[in-house]
Amino acid sequence: MALMSSRVASSTEDFRLNREAYLARVADLQRRRSEASAGGPERARRLHKQRKQMLPRERVAALIDPGSPFLEFSHLAGEGMYEGVPPGGSIITGVGLVSGRPCMIMANDATVKGGTYYGITCKKHVRAQRFAWQHRLPCITLVQSGGANLPDQPNVFPDWGQFGTIFWNQIRMSGEGIAQIATVHGTSTAGGAYMPALCDQNVIVRNQGRMFLGGPQLVYAATKDVVDEETLGGGEMHSRVSGVTDYLAESDGHAIAIVRDLVANLGTPPAQRWKTLPPRPPVHDPNDIYGIISRDTRVPTDNREIIARLMDGSEFREFKPLYGETLICGFGRMMGFEVGILCNNGVLFAECAMKATHFIDICCKRDIPLLFMADVTGFMVGREAEEAGIAKHGAKMITAMACAEVPKYTLIIGASYGAGYLAMCGRAFKPNAMLMWPSGRAAIMGPDQAATTLAMVKDDIHKREGTSWTTDEREAYMAPTRKTFEEFANAYNFARNTWCDMVIDPLETRNVMGLLLELAGRTPAEPTEFGVFRM
Repeated sequence: MALMSSRVASSTEDFRLNREAYLARVADLQRRRSEASAGGPERARRLHKQRKQMLPRERVAALIDPGSPFLEFSHLAGEGMYEGVPPGGSIITGVGLVSGRPCMIMANDATVKGGTYYGITCKKHVRAQRFAWQHRLPCITLVQSGGANLPDQPNVFPDWGQFGTIFWNQIRMSGEGIAQIATVHGTSTAGGAYMPALCDQNVIVRNQGRMFLGGPQLVYAATKDVVDEETLGGGEMHSRVSGVTDYLAESDGHAIAIVRDLVANLGTPPAQRWKTLPPRPPVHDPNDIYGIISRDTRVPTDNREIIARLMDGSEFREFKPLYGETLICGFGRMMGFEVGILCNNGVLFAECAMKATHFIDICCKRDIPLLFMADVTGFMVGREAEEAGIAKHGAKMITAMACAEVPKYTLIIGASYGAGYLAMCGRAFKPNAMLMWPSGRAAIMGPDQAATTLAMVKDDIHKREGTSWTTDEREAYMAPTRKTFEEFANAYNFARNTWCDMVIDPLETRNVMGLLLELAGRTPAEPTEFGVFRM
């Protein structure tokens, strides 16, 4: 394996300015995370404590093994989407070790609108379940939810990917032997009651957890019966009379201890299918990444320098280094796991697409996971490119990528526009996980290209109608389009809509990828069958 060289000069003014700009991005990321982690308003958190309840994140922390990491998904979901609702979508989702076994944990945050489900909550919950299903992870749901948020009914109730899909996923995963376990920590109504009822095993907290399809008010409206919450759906009733719950706990902590014991008795976790080596830090300092990424999006970044700061020992065996040079392909290790890297270093040409197709085929045959590092404005356009068969060769690359059954990961480090976004394993192609750096951005095209394209359409209209406009008028017409595309492409727009799984600090990349690869390596290998390659 070849040691990558580096030409980075960290003493230059340009490096310093780049670094300062990126550190500001990282500070902004940490601020957003802190806001999301805080949960609901102080009044709601205080009420939890007065009831002697753990806060949702305290429950998660108590559930996972001491000192073990928690890989959080969709941390910033819903940011700015609902008035008075903090980022996070009223639910916490992520993977953590429970009694030594990786589990997907989904914890309702009742400090946020009673843990009710908005459209984004459903998307976030379903995404967590799909990741758990793909990696055959036991699911633990910490329930305290008022069910669907009624005003957001169109985004919660009628369609696939909404509340009903949560139930469908639970049922089908249980059918495949993927354990479904729940704890009921507080009042859980309607859909909030069905979630634990559909699990293999569940726990309810005495005098605190309550489950009912309709609360006392609805019961009175329907039947004129007067009944209190505890009698209607408390822990004693469900554990002794209805049999809806399996274990009666005395407190949040006791419920969590029961769950940890249940997980400890799920059997032996699957073995790791890949041969791993002890992780080694990169020779070239990963902190340099802050100074390498250009602060000006119009100035390209030398992404070989980025790879050199992510690979174990900064070692990388490049594939076809002299062919299709604007797409870097090669083999290296990350946290001890072998990976096949596809990283943009310019626009995609036909040669790049053919090289990618060849490389993906090799990785599939050798069961090597793929990491797509996207920083691309798209495929080359123009007469020469079309005559060279760019559409045909691009289709081969997309076919190979889509059909590859090895674990696939997408990391958007810079631009990711148009068909380039798709070819580099965009969200539509179901990567195991899609990550973005704060500098990442994705859209149909870049802001300047979009504004210019629409302005040229307007130019043609003026020509046909025999009218004209001034340079200032043309610029005023283009400015809103630039702004709209910049806002859409922003990494945090993707995060709030759950179009990516997480926005991460570049310095977190190696650890996050190590955790993801560890999970994927405990799933069975699957053979790849490619579609037809147009020759």
